[in-house]
Amino acid sequence: MRTARIATTGLALAAALLAGTAATTAQAQAAEPAPGSGSASIPACSLANTKTTVQNVSRPINHQLLTVTNTSSERCFAYGHPHLAFDAAQNVVAVVDESIPQAVVTLEPGESAYAGINLSAADGSGTDGRYASVLRVSYDEGDGTESRARTVKLPKGTWVDSKAAVTYWQSEVDLALMW
Repeated sequence: MRTARIATTGLALAAALLAGTAATTAQAQAAEPAPGSGSASIPACSLANTKTTVQNVSRPINHQLLTVTNTSSERCFAYGHPHLAFDAAQNVVAVVDESIPQAVVTLEPGESAYAGINLSAADGSGTDGRYASVLRVSYDEGDGTESRARTVKLPKGTWVDSKAAVTYWQSEVDLALMW
């Protein structure tokens, strides 16, 4: 009887381990292009094939919208999230991990992807607050490397603090600004 109980416990632990591994694998694959989508021939969205803008939004408070538009004649993948730094800051802003989309955002020619930028803590809990005039934006190359940075002029009066964060690329504006 004791042997049966140990075997049952061992099987339950193995099943739980397999379920956890399957969930982790599914999460990792969700952020990859679909198999058979020709992803090997589709380039990452980069400095060479996009235009980047940033604008103020009325809601939510203390947010801006970063937009990347595919300016090429071929589709591109907006992998992961943009890497952002304000002015001459050495460190990039934090990423809102909860904003990971179900799949990599694919941009056809002329289409855009969006990332929400939370500039500062609404409750004043952020530190090192300052006005920023430019934003340095780098792209995920799709292989774990980061592109060279593009400098984008920020709207006048952009206030940032230590709570600044950015979302992953989203296919819709409202998805980018919900974080």
